[in-house]
Amino acid sequence: MQFFLASTLAVGLIAGVACSKPPLAIESATSTPEAKIQRIPAADSQKYASMRDMKAWRNPYLIIRVDGVALLDAANNEQQTVPSDKLSDALAKLPASAWPYGRVVAIQEVGASASEEDKTRLRRNRALVAGTLESLHVLINWVPST
Repeated sequence: MQFFLASTLAVGLIAGVACSKPPLAIESATSTPEAKIQRIPAADSQKYASMRDMKAWRNPYLIIRVDGVALLDAANNEQQTVPSDKLSDALAKLPASAWPYGRVVAIQEVGASASEEDKTRLRRNRALVAGTLESLHVLINWVPST
C-alpha cells in the first residue's frame, strides 16, 4: 500500500512539473516580433554616441527608400529591401549579436528624388518607419544623407 501511494505521488509530481511550463521551442515559436525585440537591452548611448565614422556602426542600419526600407548587411554591404509594414518582422529575425549597442538603429534617407510623388513616398516611408520603431521602443540615430 505504501509503495502504491508513493508511486502515485511521484507520478503526480512529475506530471505537474512537466505540465507547468511549455517547452522553450514552443514559447519562441509563438513569440511576437515585438516581444523578441523587447528582449534586447535598452540602447546604451555610451557605446555609440562618440562614433564619427558610420562605417563602424554594428547595430541595424536602415536606409529609407521610395520602395520601402532597406536593411543594410554590413558584413557584405548588401541591402535587403523590406516593405515598411514588415520592418518589425525583419528586425526580430536578427540575432541578439546584431544589437551590441542595445535597441537603437541608424537610419539614413536616400537623397532627394526627382519627382514630387517620390518625395511623398519617402516622407510616408520615413513616418511609417519612425512610428514602427517608436512602438517597439527602438531609438533612432539619424544619419545625414550623403
